[in-house]
Amino acid sequence: MVRYGILGFGLHGVKRLVPAFAGAKTSQLTGIWRRNLDKAKADARDYGIETVFATAEELCASPNVDAVFVASPDACHMRDSLLAFGHSKPVLCEKPLAMNAEEVEQMLAAAKRANVQFGVAQCFRYNRSVNLIRAWVEAGKIGKPVFAAAHFYFQSAESQRAWIYDASMARGGPIGDVGIHCLDTLRYILQDNVTAVTTLAQRDAQSGGVEASAALAMDFCQGTIGSILVSFRSPYRSLVEIVGETGVIRSENGLTVTGMVDVQLLQSGKVLDNRQVTNADAYCRMLDGFSDAIEGRGSYLAPGEDGLKNQRILDAAYASWQSGRKETIS
Repeated sequence: MVRYGILGFGLHGVKRLVPAFAGAKTSQLTGIWRRNLDKAKADARDYGIETVFATAEELCASPNVDAVFVASPDACHMRDSLLAFGHSKPVLCEKPLAMNAEEVEQMLAAAKRANVQFGVAQCFRYNRSVNLIRAWVEAGKIGKPVFAAAHFYFQSAESQRAWIYDASMARGGPIGDVGIHCLDTLRYILQDNVTAVTTLAQRDAQSGGVEASAALAMDFCQGTIGSILVSFRSPYRSLVEIVGETGVIRSENGLTVTGMVDVQLLQSGKVLDNRQVTNADAYCRMLDGFSDAIEGRGSYLAPGEDGLKNQRILDAAYASWQSGRKETIS
């Protein structure tokens, strides 16, 4: 059993991580730290968490913590991860890994020096819907992929994360918040890398220094054209669709982690196959996947090296928005 401490316990910890640890088999939540100690103590009482640490340093140094889950705002990811690596603790870090690729490179170097596991919490790699789509694409059920699309919208006014509009704390708006999930999912399904990205985005009166909605077009190495639509201004929706030379795979709500999800295989507009799966255990499987990697029982599906590839695409997406040009990715 791998015992985790969470740095930056907040809404995400309450909504996703506490239930995930409760359902995990090889992962246990043993302690938390957050800037407001009184709130941390209240959280511990409310959710049955064993230990509240007074400082991030105390959590990382604790012999009762085997691994650190970094769930702080984006701008704190590098600082918190380096602290954990300094105590030779494996780190599972929320996405995006950092504010830019240079920071991620520092994190990777620190993990290598400490000789510990480093993963990014790309939970959708553990969605059953996503893995079924990947298997169907790999099996050639739609021929060569021509287009790959992912959409993710929600109304940010309903979010309690006040920092998501603060450009000094968040790596952008919906592109950095959920767009990185979309691009990672498409890369994972296609087993391919992105070579260039073009971005259109808009701010509005509420979004401050970050975008409110955006569209990304991506070139993949093997010729697939990718598209991503993300927004803080539309009712919740997630969609994954892969269009191939002989058919289409489509999953409405394919990037959700609640309820049942349909994955459809279509040809000439007719449904040839329809599978209903649940993603409700995706976070549990993600945690246990990282724990298994720590204990030598397998490899984690979203290693930090892969997170660096996503970060470079993310950096290029924002550069494209500023330049108005297609940006290439080395």
